[in-house]
Amino acid sequence: MSKDRQITLFYSPQTRATGARVLLEELKVPYDLHVLNMKTNEQRQPAYLAINPLGKVPAVRVGETLVTEQGAIYLYLADLFPEAGLAPALTDPDRGAYLRWLFIYGSCFEPAVVDRFMKREPGSMNETPYASYESLIDMLEEALKTGPYLLGERFTAADVLWGIALRWTTMFGLVEARPAFQAYMERIGSRASIQKVSAEDAAMVPEHEAEAQRLKAAS
Repeated sequence: MSKDRQITLFYSPQTRATGARVLLEELKVPYDLHVLNMKTNEQRQPAYLAINPLGKVPAVRVGETLVTEQGAIYLYLADLFPEAGLAPALTDPDRGAYLRWLFIYGSCFEPAVVDRFMKREPGSMNETPYASYESLIDMLEEALKTGPYLLGERFTAADVLWGIALRWTTMFGLVEARPAFQAYMERIGSRASIQKVSAEDAAMVPEHEAEAQRLKAAS
């Protein structure tokens, strides 16, 4: 890969960055992994805050371009490598639905799930970005009932985002594991990209925990 397209993913295992790494695996492009140990608050240190002042992962640098925020990263990378076929082209009729699902995740799904988990009383349907938790989850279920993917037979970067998001939120009981969600998660989870990243994440986590314990004992 040329220097102007050298990819670095700022990463921590079993976080929102997992999906960005899975996407890079699906795109089949080389990338460098800059791993942050969140058990030691490495993401809150000045070196990384210079990358993302919010101290969140993922972030990705491609050449001189730095992108943060999940939706933006998925959109950017999938468009950067159109040969992988993970993003409908600008003139493709599927482009609208694709963008909708990419951005409804961060704009609506996460706020709805967090509000529900925190037992916060949401505003009226006119005041929240997601109308209501129930209407949002019902809409997602209806889309996945016809599947197998969000755009029907077409697998896209949006499915990487949602497949992993549903896996985590249902695992922790934040979202009910409806049959359509279960079937969708099984389809996405069977992909080689997710199996590879999940296995490497599982090996990385105890190493991070051990380092955190070592530093704690030394302090």
